[in-house]
This record gives sequence, structure tokens and C-alpha cells, in this order.
Amino acid sequence: QVQLVESGGGLVQPGGSLRLSCLISGHPGGTPAIAWFRQAPGRERELVAGFRGTNTHYSDSGKGRFSISRDVSKSTVYLQMNSLKPEDTAKYYCAADSNLRQPELRDPGRYKYWGQGTQVTVSS
Repeated sequence: QVQLVESGGGLVQPGGSLRLSCLISGHPGGTPAIAWFRQAPGRERELVAGFRGTNTHYSDSGKGRFSISRDVSKSTVYLQMNSLKPEDTAKYYCAADSNLRQPELRDPGRYKYWGQGTQVTVSS
């Protein structure tokens, strides 16, 4: 029912910027939570940024450099990434669910709907 499609990834130099997009169709129901996660090879999926309603939250890795926003008219959630570092290299996923409690928002296992991911590579 709910479909999420990420785009905007690619190769970028250290210090550069990217804006990822998550196009959402359908609605998870209830109070939706949308989040960006990332996963690098050999590492666990980790939260980058997300929101539930009007409340926005960031991981330590993204705080101060990344910003999540949304354009309701375009059914799109964005992740603006600035000052990119090689350690930001990962596959970035958009995820969504409904009626998640606050402690669950950072747990990728609690999200039902996922996009296919978009690769971000930060390298010279």
C-alpha cells in the first residue's frame, strides 16, 4: 500500500552537499513517522533523521550537518546533507510507519515501510 522511493544519491566530494528525496505514495495511517536511515557495509542500520508530526529528531552523526524537511504538496521528504564526510558513505533508506512511540522512532526494526535505498558515496 505505502510506497517510498528514494533518489538523489551519488558520488560527492568531501565537504560537498547532497539532497536526498523520498517520494511517498499512500499513507501509513494514524500518526505517521518518517525517517532516514543509513547502512554501510558491515555496520548496523542507523537513524540519520526523522520526524513524527511536527517533531523532528536527529542522530548525533547527522546533527548540525543534516536537515530533514518535507513538501506536503509534492508528497516528498528531503534529507539535506552538508559538509559530507567519507564516513557518511552508506546506502540511505527512507522508512515510514504509523503510531510509533517515542522510544521506537530510532529503531529501524519498528518501521514497516521501506524504500529501496539510494547510495551515497563521499570520496575524492
